[in-house]
Amino acid sequence: MKKYFDRELSWLSFNYRVLQEAINEHEPLMERLKFLAIYSSNLDEFYRVRVASLKHILKIQKEQGIEQDISIKKLLKKIKEIVNFQQVEFQKIFNQRIIPQLQEENIYLVHQKQIDEKQCEFLNQFFKKEIEHLLEITKLSDENEIFFKNKGLYLVIDVERKADGEKEYFLVNVPIKKTKRFIKLPNTENKKIIIQLSDVMRLFLPPMFPEHHWVKCYEANVTRDAELYLEEEIAETVQEKISASLYKRKVGDPSRFLYDNRMPKEMLKMLRKKIGIKKGEFIPGGRYHNFNDFFGFPMPDNPDLFYPEFDVLTHPELEKIDSYFHALSFNDFILHFPYQKYDYVIQFLEEAAIDPYVKEINITLYRVAKDSKICKALIKAAQQGKKVMVFSEVKARFDEELNLYWAEIMKQAGVDVFYSFEDLKVHSKIFMITREEENKITKYAYFGTGNFNEDTSKIYCDHALLTKNELLTNELAHIFQFLKTRTQEKTIFNTLLVAPFNMRSEFEKLIDNEISLAKQGKKAKMILKMNSLEDKQMIDKLYDASNAGVKIHIIVRGICCLIPGVEGMSENIKVISIIDRYLEHGRIYLFHNNGNEKLFLASADWMKRNLSYRVEVGFPIVDTKLAAEIKKLLYFQLKDTIKARVLNKTQSNPYKKSNAKKRIRAQFDYYEFLKNKCTENEHD
Repeated sequence: MKKYFDRELSWLSFNYRVLQEAINEHEPLMERLKFLAIYSSNLDEFYRVRVASLKHILKIQKEQGIEQDISIKKLLKKIKEIVNFQQVEFQKIFNQRIIPQLQEENIYLVHQKQIDEKQCEFLNQFFKKEIEHLLEITKLSDENEIFFKNKGLYLVIDVERKADGEKEYFLVNVPIKKTKRFIKLPNTENKKIIIQLSDVMRLFLPPMFPEHHWVKCYEANVTRDAELYLEEEIAETVQEKISASLYKRKVGDPSRFLYDNRMPKEMLKMLRKKIGIKKGEFIPGGRYHNFNDFFGFPMPDNPDLFYPEFDVLTHPELEKIDSYFHALSFNDFILHFPYQKYDYVIQFLEEAAIDPYVKEINITLYRVAKDSKICKALIKAAQQGKKVMVFSEVKARFDEELNLYWAEIMKQAGVDVFYSFEDLKVHSKIFMITREEENKITKYAYFGTGNFNEDTSKIYCDHALLTKNELLTNELAHIFQFLKTRTQEKTIFNTLLVAPFNMRSEFEKLIDNEISLAKQGKKAKMILKMNSLEDKQMIDKLYDASNAGVKIHIIVRGICCLIPGVEGMSENIKVISIIDRYLEHGRIYLFHNNGNEKLFLASADWMKRNLSYRVEVGFPIVDTKLAAEIKKLLYFQLKDTIKARVLNKTQSNPYKKSNAKKRIRAQFDYYEFLKNKCTENEHD
């Protein structure tokens, strides 16, 4: 029996759990369509990052004359097999389930042969006005160079010359980034009729080839390597290297070519030659591609086709306060997003920006919103004369440009901006406000599991602690000192778990403690919630704990390389995964500790990169009332009978079965739990 699941195959298993939501007939129709878009978007990133990285290794080995790693070749072959299977499933869901059910709701996604004369005239005007001038038509021949833009959508056109019947191929861009992908058509009935841009082009492109007989055209797109290979750059600073490398991402080596499976073999052969892509990188699909664009599908007005609306909840205590500084002098507070308002985080920083007693604000930024209120509050603070230090992680994948943009804006406003380390990513979600009170310095802190991003806070499940606890704030000050000086102090963290310094060793001590208790015949238990579990050293430690008799429950959203339920290795380990309306993002680590429980929240998963190559912060929840709120969430998730999947030895993702009379859907039940707390507080 193997000891670990492969990381990449485990990720594909996770993405299939996303696809399961699109299959699930109990879910609202438009939400299922969104899950198809999420699946497609996830898969694009997987090919741009993980598959591209594997191929990059093989490329380097070939260039250096080293024998190429056969295990990577086998893995790439397995990935293709699984993705091909999932693509077939994807097309069945879309064509045989989603489309017919849309029609039942009077929503028709039609193609060019299904429209009437009036609609044709409407589209003709639309095509001439909005589309025609955006088209770039390129002949596919040995003489012509062609380039598929990353994630760009194209039509490959099959025509015959009228003069001699000779077959020719052309490539035309589908300009989805400059215009609409979905066009609503006029009709006299009470219907919503929608056509895709590529089908409009199929209708009006033939007259643009007057010397040819039209045969057919097929959709295709290319996914390119998204890694920024910074070691190849010669710029002086990390931010300069990032800026120089962003262009390379647009023209990176192709990692996947997705095409209409009806495309003729001759056409495929020519495209393969022109793109310079191997046969194994060709992935057959259906008539349409770039399904992540379905996030922009024209949504109907019928609320029954969506999840029930959740009004964002207030925090029952923070809603009543006049000052965060005054409130935190009496209590710590914990926030749960997206169930509760993110406004409190922004309000706290905005209050600090104008408070005359605040001297300094320090913060780490990993991913921020496009129109970031967080950054604007920091700029305001600098303009008010506060000393503001921002550590901007410009290596946050796919957010590099935005982070560089905001870093420059803040710098111009007087913010002291620090940038990425060469060898460490700063992934912590922390800020510290220093305030002068009665002739002494007091520090206030924010510790979070998710980014300072008010946009993603609406869909990511995360937690944040607001505190002035000196045990936490004093150690937090040492973290910011490290980020500023880039020199490692001999700081001993007794309260916080900080990667790459003590986080791994402290987690190991907590596990060892449970092992010791189990060997003494005492109750030993752990509940671990994270996005990904990949670090083999931590997995081995969990196997040791299982063999000692420690009961381990793991809730993991994505990658899980640990194999649960194996006799003599992991028989005391149970793993579930929850995919629902919100993206589970918070990391929670609960250790029984002989009844004196230890509870930590963290920015870090148990991946090697998080524990060894990133600056991460884990923080204890010691207030019993706040701890109870977190444990309630864990209880709901462990008892979930609707959205929990069992991660088993075969990675088949079965939904968890339960004999319990009461059905539990963790995200919905936790929302109601927090809502009831608001109501109770109003009645006090």
